[in-house]
Amino acid sequence: MNIYAIRAIYFFEMARTLRTLLQSIVSPVISTSLYFVVFGSAIGSHMTAIGGVSYGAFIVPGLVMLSLLTQSISNASFGIYFPKFVGTIYEILSAPVSAFEIVAGYVGAAASKSIILGLIILVTARLFVTFEIAHPLWMLTFLVLTALTFSLFGFIIGIWADNFEKLQLVPLLIVTPLTFLGGSFYSIHMLPPFWQKVTLFNPVVYLISGFRWSFYGVSDVSLGISVGMTLIFLAVCLAVVWWIFRSGYRLKT
Repeated sequence: MNIYAIRAIYFFEMARTLRTLLQSIVSPVISTSLYFVVFGSAIGSHMTAIGGVSYGAFIVPGLVMLSLLTQSISNASFGIYFPKFVGTIYEILSAPVSAFEIVAGYVGAAASKSIILGLIILVTARLFVTFEIAHPLWMLTFLVLTALTFSLFGFIIGIWADNFEKLQLVPLLIVTPLTFLGGSFYSIHMLPPFWQKVTLFNPVVYLISGFRWSFYGVSDVSLGISVGMTLIFLAVCLAVVWWIFRSGYRLKT
């Protein structure tokens, strides 16, 4: 394994975060803080507790997951798309660097940035609402698994996209709506029975449910199912990335 290649890609991508600090860190934190103010303080003060948890605290895991998903995809997709756009991807592909090392560098950096952002948002949330983390190890496990999985998903989008419009298409039209409809601001048990069953086809439900369980011990689906669905999505993303490098899809043509 070429550790130097992984480090070079990883630290180059992490350095780009420092150059775009307002866009990468400050902007998502401010946007999420506005959600806490509007939903947690203004609306939450007029809502009853959900599962014994105050509404302001209930939405904390959902808002962290919302930022984690969108930023993981955005960081990873732009990270691999820009070398394609300027043509430097061919230098990377012609270098003595394996596909695993390329993916580890780009995806590792994107996941690291998302995890840091998620932790910053958790700290910021304490300024607005009071909450406890019942299972901190499980919380970190879901945080890392989600960031890694959706960074891989973003990596796939970055390779698939051939213009900046497509780069934003999937996150804006698919991922963000699925996150809002996945129980970020409510429990799916509050829905009519028919829509509860329909919501179970949304993969984001399992991520948010498992992540919320790590905070309060309450969830919409069981912990085992949440972990299983996350690992299945991770395996699918790994399989797609393997096929991309094996076939050269949008990389060698």
